[in-house]
Amino acid sequence: MSLSLNQRIWMLAWPLLLSNLTAPLLGLVDTAVVGHLAHPRYLAAVALGGNFFMFLYFSFNFLRMGTTGFASQAKGGERDTRVVLLRGLLLSCGLGLALILLSPLLRETGLWLLGGSDEVQGLARDYINIRILGAPAALANFALIGFAIGTHNTRVPLKMTLLMHSSNALLDVLLVQVWDWDVRGVATASACAEYIGLAGGLFWLRHALRPPRHREPVWQLPAILALMSVNRDIFIRSLALLSCFFFFTAQGARLGDAVLAANAVLITFLLILSNLLDGFANAAEALVGEARGKDDQHALRLAIAATGRWTLGCAVIGLALFALGGAPLIGLLTDLPGIRDTAIHYLPWILLLPLTASAGFWLDGIFVGATWGAAMRNTMLASVAVFFLLWALTRGWDNHGLWLTMNGFMAARGMCMGWVLMKRLRMPDANRPSR
Repeated sequence: MSLSLNQRIWMLAWPLLLSNLTAPLLGLVDTAVVGHLAHPRYLAAVALGGNFFMFLYFSFNFLRMGTTGFASQAKGGERDTRVVLLRGLLLSCGLGLALILLSPLLRETGLWLLGGSDEVQGLARDYINIRILGAPAALANFALIGFAIGTHNTRVPLKMTLLMHSSNALLDVLLVQVWDWDVRGVATASACAEYIGLAGGLFWLRHALRPPRHREPVWQLPAILALMSVNRDIFIRSLALLSCFFFFTAQGARLGDAVLAANAVLITFLLILSNLLDGFANAAEALVGEARGKDDQHALRLAIAATGRWTLGCAVIGLALFALGGAPLIGLLTDLPGIRDTAIHYLPWILLLPLTASAGFWLDGIFVGATWGAAMRNTMLASVAVFFLLWALTRGWDNHGLWLTMNGFMAARGMCMGWVLMKRLRMPDANRPSR
């Protein structure tokens, strides 16, 4: 019995939703283990190093997105999916080795931007020097997860995430609490967990590495150039997105410590919303890519419409959760009266996020599945321009202006991508898959 489209979406989305829910656990385990050491400088160093890798690895998330789009199109077109995974793994490992070679420059630049006392920065250097050795595995995991989503094996990312987080937690306790390696133990645990996750992912996807009857050569110049082109465009898009969040944080810091801390609490709501929506955005990647691979315009439109309805439902749920539970959640995140009251004061801007940001997450999934990398880049750059224009116009509004700017940026992103989508759906020739 064949599944309905909505059943397929849910079957694709639920493992990814669970995987997203477990993602914050890694940071909590690191914090809990180091937080019981004798001096707070260890916790500060791990926080500094963790932020460094969060932004560094986020910049390479294109490896997941690009692999998902090409894998789903290859699956839909009944072509050799194995070569998509092999190309993604080769590119990931090459970039990971390059990060290790460039780590002294990246480390010093990152620490200069992040700041901190000399003592904390010294410990953070130790953390970065060790954890960067896991970069090839960390980037290869992006490719594996992207391939698994593109070939509709969404339980694999969940199993990989659980394996990495559980092994990281066990190694944290062993290396830090038993062997007293302080921040070096946390970094070693994280790097080892990346390789353990890679081994698990390769095992669970081992069937995909078997050569098919009609195999394609891995070193096929047009296909490799297409992969690099899409990845380049998504990389630029990710850097542009990061620039807005960096600028938002920096401007909040100028308004005082209370505003900076309150904004950090409120950004958690955006992370919750993104985790809620990402499962269905990933389902859109898989289904849209499959339809493009088949060159089936009807299936493409059905996938877009169905995932859009799921996204709308999630946006409504997010709005209800934020409206009913916003103040209690702020109380759970901080018990400092000044920060809590400041965050509650700006909470109405957060209630707009499900309305302004949801479309952008959904359309990201569609564009990734369709491998419209250049369109993702261009619409993001246009949205960034809107961000800085709104900031310039509302500078006198202090933090209210910053949150209006963030909501405007998210809305502009959705509207720009929506305009491109409607335009492309009217041009069937533009929707043919990349070969």
